[in-house]
Amino acid sequence: MSVRIGELSFLEQFAGRYQIPVPGFVVEPVPQSVVREKLEKWGTGIVKPDVLTGKRGKAGVVRTVDDYHVAMRLLKQVAATEVSGQQPRTAYMVRQVPADFEVFSAITYNSSMLGPSLTLSLRGGVDIESVSDEDKLTIPVQVFRGLNAYQASEVLTRLGMEGQPNARLARCLVSQWDMFISTGMLSCEINPWRVTSEGEIWACDFKATFDEHNRKFRDLGIQWPEYPTDETSFEEEMKAWAASSYRGQAHVSDLHGKKILPILFGGGASTIIVETLSKLGGDPIFLSDFGGNPPYQRMKQTAAICFKHHLASAALLLILGGKANNTQIDVTLAAIADALQEWSDENGPISTPVVLGRGGPGLVQGMGTLKKTLDNLRVPYIFFGPDTPITMVASYAVELANFVSESEGGDGR
Repeated sequence: MSVRIGELSFLEQFAGRYQIPVPGFVVEPVPQSVVREKLEKWGTGIVKPDVLTGKRGKAGVVRTVDDYHVAMRLLKQVAATEVSGQQPRTAYMVRQVPADFEVFSAITYNSSMLGPSLTLSLRGGVDIESVSDEDKLTIPVQVFRGLNAYQASEVLTRLGMEGQPNARLARCLVSQWDMFISTGMLSCEINPWRVTSEGEIWACDFKATFDEHNRKFRDLGIQWPEYPTDETSFEEEMKAWAASSYRGQAHVSDLHGKKILPILFGGGASTIIVETLSKLGGDPIFLSDFGGNPPYQRMKQTAAICFKHHLASAALLLILGGKANNTQIDVTLAAIADALQEWSDENGPISTPVVLGRGGPGLVQGMGTLKKTLDNLRVPYIFFGPDTPITMVASYAVELANFVSESEGGDGR
């Protein structure tokens, strides 16, 4: 599971720690006297919402101000304005800094390079997505050697930056790398670096994603901000359960579907399965990823939460994933079977059909355990082995779910 942050968290927690130059800032709520003092010193400020979404400027919630009365009003107004359906945590004002040009930089793990990479462009700013590949350069960065100023300077030279700005920005890019590699980041982007011909440099917007399972991330000792959310009670309960242990994954995203309850495994395989279900009209209730070799109690409670919120209304229960290498399938299926039995004991008979497609260690034992429970509950089921493609199993599940829905009057049961 990943954790995201935006510019304000970067300003408060990381810029100073890694000596990355940034403009001054203040955060709402802030006394009027402080805002007045800052604007007298800065001349102009920019009010922004602290929200984890892009295109804030195009949404009209990034505002330039030079009067402290206007700034105070805008800080409150912007903090209360939704951006792309998300409510900001707060608002803040940063100093507007000069620039002769803007630079985009991003560090991420690059699958084609089998490791981290640095991407640079001298055409940074709000329209970076439209910048052609000819105006960007990407180089691999060796994890153990890291990024040095010479490498960064060479890329900037190839893009056309010379002189003092080149040397200073290269050192800043090394600081960005140090931050990336020492904090458990999966990606980080500064867009833009605002640069003057005299070599003054400021990092003026930022976003990053962390791997919360990375030891470096866990050791940061930072209290992460909580953003307003429209999470369902199911998502909230599963999120709390996922955070209770690092053994096994318990990640869900509610899709508000009505038919198929998907207990899925395998990261990318989960996404492919849900895309197949949706495309064929299976109306999956949520996206899930429950891999990572969860122990029995972890998997049992994960399944129990899914059943508590959605089993009564589902047309079909789908248990599906690719062929596992490390996950003990017998443990996983025994846990799901026991969660089903306990749900039935508390809520009454189950008639929801079950479709299973799985492969990996302990598969035969796991299928035997699940079969015994389903037979005891008198639940219809069909099992597919690892030789059947997951998309074919998903397609079969859609046909069966639609048949059940139509047979029961189209209400999912």
